[in-house]
Amino acid sequence: MSRPNAGSEPDPWRAPVIVAQIPDAGLHRELEASAAERRAMAEVAGLREILSAHASFDVVPKSGGRVQVTGLVRGRIGQTCVVTLDPIESEIEEEVDLMFAPEAEARRLADLIEEGQDGAPSEVADPPEPIAGGIIDLGRLATDALFLAIDPYPRKEGAVFETEVTAPDPEDHPFAALKALQDKKKGQ
Repeated sequence: MSRPNAGSEPDPWRAPVIVAQIPDAGLHRELEASAAERRAMAEVAGLREILSAHASFDVVPKSGGRVQVTGLVRGRIGQTCVVTLDPIESEIEEEVDLMFAPEAEARRLADLIEEGQDGAPSEVADPPEPIAGGIIDLGRLATDALFLAIDPYPRKEGAVFETEVTAPDPEDHPFAALKALQDKKKGQ
């Protein structure tokens, strides 16, 4: 999942989990983005503002060094209506269910799935996300989920884009100037 405008700048919302420290029973994390984190996220996403951002994740180790992350990301964002240009606010609620795997295995599974070969585990529809440096960043995961749920063309409730419709003037057509010349020539 890549974010719009995310270059080499650091992730605005960080919540790293060290995979080696995840207990066998898994762990639960509740995350709330600070005002500074929300401002930075809004800037990256091109939003007017992010009023709130909350994530609730369960992180469970699986076989083969894989880790499953499930949960819910909620937020309230401020945008501008594409029709009226009025400021509007939207609620976002996005479910997350991702499998992470060590980088080498994630690449191998991605290659298998891309080539369409059998041999990839049947429960993996998409390749797992790579575990980079032994860390899963739940803040980045929450940010990505939030950004994916943003409506790129928000409309204020009841706002309808209406174009002005006018009856065509019979004298206003592509050949009107030619007709005027022809009429002028006939009149001579």
